[in-house]
Amino acid sequence: MTNQLDKKSQAWSALFSEPMSELVKRYTASVFFDKRLWQADISGSLAHAEMLAAQKIIGASDLADIKRGMAQITQEIESGAFEWKLDLEDVHLNIEARLTQLVGDAGKRLHTGRSRNDQVATDVRLWLRSEMDLIIELLVDLQKSLVDVAEHNVEVILPGFTHLQVAQPVSFAHHLLAYVEMFARDAERMVDVRRRTNRLPLGSAALAGTTYPLDRERVARSLGMVDADGHAQVCQNSLDGVSDRDFAIEFTAAASLCMMHISRMSEELILWMSQNFGFVKIADRFTTGSSIMPQKKNPDVPELARGKTGRVFGHLMGLLTLMKGQPLAYNKDNQEDKEPLFDTVDTLKDTLRIFSEMIGGQLNPATGQKEGGITVNADAMQAAVKKGYATATDLADYLVKKGQPFRDAHETVAHAVKAATSHNCDLSELPLAVLQGFHASIEKDVYEVLSLRGSLNARNTLGGTAPAQVKLQIARHRARFN
Repeated sequence: MTNQLDKKSQAWSALFSEPMSELVKRYTASVFFDKRLWQADISGSLAHAEMLAAQKIIGASDLADIKRGMAQITQEIESGAFEWKLDLEDVHLNIEARLTQLVGDAGKRLHTGRSRNDQVATDVRLWLRSEMDLIIELLVDLQKSLVDVAEHNVEVILPGFTHLQVAQPVSFAHHLLAYVEMFARDAERMVDVRRRTNRLPLGSAALAGTTYPLDRERVARSLGMVDADGHAQVCQNSLDGVSDRDFAIEFTAAASLCMMHISRMSEELILWMSQNFGFVKIADRFTTGSSIMPQKKNPDVPELARGKTGRVFGHLMGLLTLMKGQPLAYNKDNQEDKEPLFDTVDTLKDTLRIFSEMIGGQLNPATGQKEGGITVNADAMQAAVKKGYATATDLADYLVKKGQPFRDAHETVAHAVKAATSHNCDLSELPLAVLQGFHASIEKDVYEVLSLRGSLNARNTLGGTAPAQVKLQIARHRARFN
């Protein structure tokens, strides 16, 4: 049975004639997952307290006591000495109760002009803002790893696929840089979501604002919730301020896109690592063996990342579903926003870290170079290109330059491919006389066009796969990183 002291620790206890049941207490409590918000909670509380003092709502001695108490609570949490209590339900009441224990009435005055509704909305925004800053850095690290590998493989020829059929030769570096573009967009999205996340709900109170003369813009500036010009960013409607979770949904949508890009790359790594392709090797520390087949090296990291992508997609659907039926303003449903959001952040951060190292390797302090990333089998890639008549389009382009309409050239090359298939050889291995039988304008220079290297070099337009263009893109990315 909850004793009188326990009842008084609840923020609403005076209204109720019986204590909360133990089952309901466990069902409604969030402290064991939302305690990770403690730093944001203390930062927001200190900014709020400083504003209350500046507005003469609390005294200077109260502010000093609050700062002293929060410093001790910070030390206790960091050292593991802080006792998180289920009876106190969440991170906010746990910290407030301990503060009141330490500094008395000053701790009770801290909650003046605010509610847990605007407090938690602020805490989650502050926490997510710092997590997005780290995620943006991790996205840059992954891009750098991809660029590092690309720089060493500009001249390596990979079969480019459409419908998973050999289509045209591409530079392996060019292929990797496609993922750099994806992750660059992911970073841009995170920056954009961060801008909308970085707005202050505190001061909205429970739902309608407050009767106290708060300076919300001062709090926003104290917490770094400002735009590029230094103007305070404050939620302008109290109802929206306490109930909005768009920022969490937006972040999870951006994270889902990022994980989708990771999953696409994972699928390719899995295929490339298989014996049927043999294009790359992944370092042993990122693979596992089989309990029954001793010859196996399984690409568990890419496979698991592919699986975790569905997990993040599920969190996005969960958050959308959580919000879709809620009337204004705050509802207890919103307690369920944190676990999917926290897990999305954790999953994305861990995935980005491991992929950056798996692709680019670890930095060797002695040499200053990265070591142990993916190993590229250039010979296997080049052999695979030759299996699919990858330069057929080049022959069609050659005939167009000789004056034949493209559709006619397309038909001519189709006949040439049939002939090469029947002779079990590549287009470039057909005798000149045979090629001329398809069109009289074909001359000896066609063999340069039909070579893999010639095909690669010919695509020397912005965004193309020619090594000269790929090197320009690598330089562009290097400059962007700096």
